[in-house]
Amino acid sequence: MSRVSVGSEVDTAPRATHPVLLMNPKSGGGKATRFRLADRCHGLGVEPVVLAPGDDLLQLAEDAIARGCDLLGMAGGDGSQALVASVAARHRIPFVVVPAGTRNHFALDLGVGTGVVRSLSSFVDGHDVPVDLGEVNGRVFVNNASMGVYAELVRAPHAREAKVRTAVELLPDLVGPSAARLDLRYRLPSGERATTAQVLLVSNNPYQLLPPRHRTGRPRLDGGLLGVVSVRVPGRAEADEFAALDASGQDERFPGWHEWTSTKLDVESGQPVALGVDGEALTLDPPLHFVTRPRALVVRIPRRRTWPARPLPVGSAPPSPFTALLRLAADREA
Repeated sequence: MSRVSVGSEVDTAPRATHPVLLMNPKSGGGKATRFRLADRCHGLGVEPVVLAPGDDLLQLAEDAIARGCDLLGMAGGDGSQALVASVAARHRIPFVVVPAGTRNHFALDLGVGTGVVRSLSSFVDGHDVPVDLGEVNGRVFVNNASMGVYAELVRAPHAREAKVRTAVELLPDLVGPSAARLDLRYRLPSGERATTAQVLLVSNNPYQLLPPRHRTGRPRLDGGLLGVVSVRVPGRAEADEFAALDASGQDERFPGWHEWTSTKLDVESGQPVALGVDGEALTLDPPLHFVTRPRALVVRIPRRRTWPARPLPVGSAPPSPFTALLRLAADREA
């Protein structure tokens, strides 16, 4: 899938007989309610299912399929999208992405855009495209899973609330000599065995960290590959070197910066590993087995896609690759 061609573009998909849209009313500051999604669903012949406190989203998706659902959608953030997408993929039915979350990286990289109401056209006038899924220890992700010091920091409530602090301002905490040394063991593309990382990010297809128009994203979602970025800064001298390279946007020249693609990655540790998976904070027991599931999901998208430009404010410098990486790891808009 690319910005020019998303999978195998075909004629309009056949109309579903029992489409269902699950929706999280709290996502994106209440977008489902603000856009009256339940009412709009009724007008389109789509069954709306509103997530209530205490509900199990996976069970709601399974229940919908047990009732005969043949087109399953989710209105919510990327974490919710991944959960419901895993059910749709398992039952081999098409999936509709309604970008009702805050970030909506999956929808942006699909070309669905951020239009909540516009995305509903997928139910009545969409076409099907196959995309990959990422998986770690059986947990599906549509965007990425991040580990390392930054994954630990963003789990803390005070870190999430510190909105005025940018990724660059966090740099000394992440790569300085006083930074925590996490036990993360994995193989670099050279065959060298790494024993720690300030940041280790595994994505469902590789990101382009310095793209045109400065919008971090994935040029394709059906490449059958994981994207891996590893940042290791062992000491003070290396931290100073990396900070200087980062300031000039030359992160890839730093010896501890590695980017590669693979169909799998194994990460070992002597303790449970904290991860951010599509914006959700998780802790998984090692070893962690990352794999790609090529073309495992069929997404029904609007026939006309959109690639929103993200121009920089006048006079602003483009973000460095490291800044873009940290924003992705924290599930912030990059």
